Amino acid sequence: MTALATSDASLPCDTGAAGAEQDVAAAPRADCIADSAGGLTFDVTDPGGTGTAHLLLRRRDAASADEDVRLPLSPAVDGRLRAALPSSVELAEGRWNAYALVDGGPPRRLAPGVNDLRSLVDRAPSGARGHIAVRIPYATKQGNLSVRSWLRAPHAEIGELRIAGTSVTVQGRVYGTAVTGAGYAEASRRAEPDRIVRSELTADGVEFSFVLHCGALADDGPGPWDLWLRPVGESGPRIRLARLLDDVPDKKPIFTYPSVRLETAAHGALDAGPYYTNDNDLSVRIREADVIED
Repeated sequence: MTALATSDASLPCDTGAAGAEQDVAAAPRADCIADSAGGLTFDVTDPGGTGTAHLLLRRRDAASADEDVRLPLSPAVDGRLRAALPSSVELAEGRWNAYALVDGGPPRRLAPGVNDLRSLVDRAPSGARGHIAVRIPYATKQGNLSVRSWLRAPHAEIGELRIAGTSVTVQGRVYGTAVTGAGYAEASRRAEPDRIVRSELTADGVEFSFVLHCGALADDGPGPWDLWLRPVGESGPRIRLARLLDDVPDKKPIFTYPSVRLETAAHGALDAGPYYTNDNDLSVRIREADVIED
C-alpha cells in the first residue's frame, strides 16, 4: 500500500448499512471530481473540530484496519477542505466508505454532494502501466458517500454486445497485454468451473471480438456462465471480461439485454442472455423459460 495509507484500530468497521443511523442531513458533504487517470478530488464542507483533518477511506470487507487510506484535508475555496486521491495510491477492489476524521473526534460518514464524472465517460487509458485503476464515487442506499474501486492487471474491457438469433457477439479491448493468434474466449460454468466452452477470437491489435453460441451453454441446463479472455492462449493470462471504463458504478440494473429462447432435449425450454454481475463482470444467464428473477 502507498505511504498515504495508515491505520487506526479504534475506528469502527462499516458494513453496507453502517452509518444509517447518522443524521445524513447534518453530515459533512463532499463534492467529487474524477480525472481520466483514475484519481479523485474531494471538496468537503467543514466537519467541525479544531484538530488536523483527514478524509478516511475504509474498505467494507477489509480483514483489518491496515488497509485504511487517510488523505490530508487542506483549506480550499469557500471554507471547504480538499483531499486528493491520486491514481498512484492503490485501492483494492471493493467498496470504500468515506469519512471525515478530525483529531480528537469520532469519524463522521460523508454525504455525497456533486459528482463530476465527465472524464470517465468513454475513458480509454493507454494501458502503459500494465493495469487499469477505476474509482467511481456514488451514494449508498443510506445516503452516504462511498467509492467503488477496481484494479485489474491486465484488463479486458467490453464494448458493444449484439444479440442475433441464439448468439451473442462480444466486442472489446485488452489493456496490459497483447492479443495473439493463439488467443480465444471461454465461458466457464460457475457451478462447474472446469466445464469450459471456447469461442474463436477475431483480433486487430488490442481490439477483439468473438461470437458466443448460447445453445452450447444451454445443453448443461440452467445456471450462470462467466466469460473470460485468453489473449495468448493457455500459456498466458486468463482475464475476466468486464465493463469498467465509464461513470456507472453498478451496471447490473442499468445495462439490460434481451434473452433468447432455446429448446433443449434434456431441459426443455430455456432462456439465455448476457448480464453484468455485481462486480460489473460479464456473464451469461441460463434459466428456465419465463422464470421471473427476484
